[in-house]
Amino acid sequence: MRAVCGALAPSDGLGSFARLYLAVTEAVGVELVRGRFRDERFVAALDVAFANLYFDAVAASIGDPARVPRAWEPLLEARRRRRVLAIQFALAGMNAHINRDLPVALVDTWRRLGLEPRRRGAQHADFVAVNALLAATEENVKRELLTGIAGEVDVALGSVDDVVAMWNVERARDAAWVNGETLWTLRAVPPLRTRFLAALDRMVGFAGRGLLRPLR
Repeated sequence: MRAVCGALAPSDGLGSFARLYLAVTEAVGVELVRGRFRDERFVAALDVAFANLYFDAVAASIGDPARVPRAWEPLLEARRRRRVLAIQFALAGMNAHINRDLPVALVDTWRRLGLEPRRRGAQHADFVAVNALLAATEENVKRELLTGIAGEVDVALGSVDDVVAMWNVERARDAAWVNGETLWTLRAVPPLRTRFLAALDRMVGFAGRGLLRPLR
């Protein structure tokens, strides 16, 4: 993640998300070292599976654009667009990564570790515990991303408010767990699972385009 951040220009919208994601990942890593989770193996494995989907999307955008998930297309297509703020790019990345990638990463992690998605288990408790950590980190980075654009915000305050109001990390992660449970249940019916994931991918991409509306 540090290598990706270092390779992207400050004006690159993908870099806005990369910096936010790096900060979140480092914060989760600190909590792992402190032993704050009930099932550290699950949290660490989910972190890796989740990040790999992000790396896959970035790699596909460079070497095989046809393989880029629909959820990631808006950010990767608009990353150099003018009149889109850094905060919009960061939220669009979180939209794609949490709403589309996280359910997939959950299923992969449950399968690899021989787990079942249980609402009252240690894994769900750790998943929920991460929400507050993510929200706090997100707020800190969002303040940094908004630094220096006061004039633009004053001119288009309504648009910025609309964009930020579209995003809530806790609701997104709650939905990701539900969608993960759905994908897990559908694993015995591969054609239906494929259609469900394709529909989810399209809906997340649609939301991403809304987050990336150029300011007036």
